[in-house]
Amino acid sequence: MGIVAGMTDSFKNELLSGTHNLSSDTIKVALYLDTSDIGPSTTVYTTSGETSGTNYIAGGNTLSGVAITKDGGTSYVDFTDSDWSSASFTAAGALIYNSSQSNKSIAVLDFGVREGITVSAGTFTVTFPSATADDAIIRIS
Repeated sequence: MGIVAGMTDSFKNELLSGTHNLSSDTIKVALYLDTSDIGPSTTVYTTSGETSGTNYIAGGNTLSGVAITKDGGTSYVDFTDSDWSSASFTAAGALIYNSSQSNKSIAVLDFGVREGITVSAGTFTVTFPSATADDAIIRIS
């Protein structure tokens, strides 16, 4: 199956039960190889298919700069871009997950390059889209 992008099904349900508080919980982003099997049905962070290499630690980075906004009938969240410096590894996608809530999944990102993006002794950055009602990485209309 590979990497399939989107908000996870479990996250949508857990929002309604009050499981996640994106403004106070610790939200992380982990990187994955093209051989991983993550997508909307992923319920929790997994090490299966996770990237490894220089300056990448299993579990990924903690996201910062969480900003929750309401614009008309759409609410959305934005994060500060996440960097790995002096890094050497390959990644084809990512999983955003809530480490404060038993590593429950939130969303899967597909970087759009089947073989993955390789960095060699450089900086790897996950750049989040514009923080708007039409483009934010996590949005509910």
